Amino acid sequence: MAQPPPARLTIAPPSLAMLPTLSADTLAGALADALVAKEVPAVVEKARRGDWSLTISADLRGNQVVPTYEVLNPQGKGMGTAQGQPIPASDWAEGSPDVLRTAANAVAPDITALLTRIDAAMRRSDPNSLINRPARIVVLGVSGAPGDGNTELAREMRLQLPPVGEVVQDTPTNADFSVEGKVATAPGANGTERIEVQWIVSDAHGERGRIVQLNEVPPHALDVHWSDVALVVAKEAAGGVKSVVQNAVGAK
Repeated sequence: MAQPPPARLTIAPPSLAMLPTLSADTLAGALADALVAKEVPAVVEKARRGDWSLTISADLRGNQVVPTYEVLNPQGKGMGTAQGQPIPASDWAEGSPDVLRTAANAVAPDITALLTRIDAAMRRSDPNSLINRPARIVVLGVSGAPGDGNTELAREMRLQLPPVGEVVQDTPTNADFSVEGKVATAPGANGTERIEVQWIVSDAHGERGRIVQLNEVPPHALDVHWSDVALVVAKEAAGGVKSVVQNAVGAK
């Protein structure tokens, strides 16, 4: 993306929030802790080049203080704000750690939602984002199947992904996702053989999901040839792979 999501979100202790220095430090730290708990990579320090940042200010409205939290991109442009809950002015001025932690915990979900909206808007505006183009997928192969199952399942998966809208490539270079198949066999009910096929979908960050298929077949029915069975298995699984990809990029 032209402006990728931040590796971290910096929070400097506020100087315009009507708080003494120690209380400002406490609020910044409590807010960072609350955001980290929401899986936002927040740290308390001044923004460095390339950092996104969160600024804190506050307004006096009658006998209450209303804190405001603004997200800034690396160029210092405001990308959106979240407003905290009003707090009695006397409690805010006192700067009690409990009051400030409560304020931070209360606004953390709103800031997290704001960051999600900012990220989604940026991805939609970027023509290279996976929101706006098909995913490039490499099928790494299949292991564990008897007979020609490994070869046939991998071949059919490569053929069945394009019809559901994905782009299949032959090498992992520049692939957005990889698909790997694993097959296991075990005795089934009433003398049958149970075949378990798992399709594991991963990206650069690790596994994003898997599709699991269970079938019981006559004993040794797939010891040699899979042919039509591989077609059916891959065709059913391709839609599941697409769903995992869509969930991973936030397209749903």
